[in-house]
Amino acid sequence: QVQLVESGGGLVQPGGSLRLSCVASGSIASINDMAWYRQAPGKQRELVATASSGGTTSYAASAKGRFTISRDNAKNTVYLQMNSLKPEDTAVYYCNVRGVRAVPYYLFDQWGQGTQVTVSS
Repeated sequence: QVQLVESGGGLVQPGGSLRLSCVASGSIASINDMAWYRQAPGKQRELVATASSGGTTSYAASAKGRFTISRDNAKNTVYLQMNSLKPEDTAVYYCNVRGVRAVPYYLFDQWGQGTQVTVSS
């Protein structure tokens, strides 16, 4: 089994910052892509940012210039630094990790439990 534990969500004022973390644990042989998604009330889940094992990152247009995704491969951890937060960033944020589970070896595609981010004055 592979487990993801997210942390770092909370209430922040517009213009503020938050840093989300997601740690993957379990029998992991390797991790490929790590990503952050979000889902606002009444809306579909949307991709926010991705980070490949090779270091390539990509962002949704709404996140570009304000959010930064990074990963610590030694700790199987992905971060999302969110700056200049806006009320429309309010959502539940989920991390998603894809990789190879160890013994037996097979692909996994795991989601975190979600962490609430609320941007409000």
